Amino acid sequence: MLYRILHTVVRPAAMAVWRPEIVGREKVPLTGPVILASNHLSFADSVVIPLAAPRQVAFLAKQDYWTGTGLKGAISRSWFTAMGSIPVDRDNPRAAQLALEAALAHLRAGGAFGIYPEGTRSRDGRLYRGRTGVGWLALAAQCPVVPVALTGTDKLQPVGAMFPRLVRIRVEFGDPIDVVGRFDHLPAGRARRLVTDEVMAAIHAMSGQELAGEYNRRASSASP
Repeated sequence: MLYRILHTVVRPAAMAVWRPEIVGREKVPLTGPVILASNHLSFADSVVIPLAAPRQVAFLAKQDYWTGTGLKGAISRSWFTAMGSIPVDRDNPRAAQLALEAALAHLRAGGAFGIYPEGTRSRDGRLYRGRTGVGWLALAAQCPVVPVALTGTDKLQPVGAMFPRLVRIRVEFGDPIDVVGRFDHLPAGRARRLVTDEVMAAIHAMSGQELAGEYNRRASSASP
């Protein structure tokens, strides 16, 4: 119910104010499990994609968003619940695997799941190499992957900005990538890598970003 209210009220308002260009919305399957794999430029990406997509899309979110107190905590819980976010305890040593398992359960229940194969936001605008979690999910769930290219969201909410700015953004949904039966003859690790590389190539073709040729790292670990 919260999601329906959010989509009914917030989406039209956001579309009227920001007037985003949305391309290929019809390519997202309306039913059944599907992964939406996107480039990642801003914290706002996890809001932009669900508002642009034709169905509810769940993203992972740190568990802290559900444990706050007072009015701020209540607003946070309501927002992330309405967005269909999946809570993850990042302090757990098995956080990465538990996150994938939670996403897989969501997909097996017929949901749509959003993921950023780069792992974290690109701070220089380049497109980084994809991590193979998206390949693992697609092959385990035997579901299609819809590549998504975002443009302009880095200016919508730059790193450190508290509120979104009035800029034009573009969201493009690509052709679904089917994995069923295509990689059965390959070792699991090789199959995951090939699926991931195919997804990233599709994102690159739409976004036109410069390729970094390496994995992205969180800001805290990027310095020597």
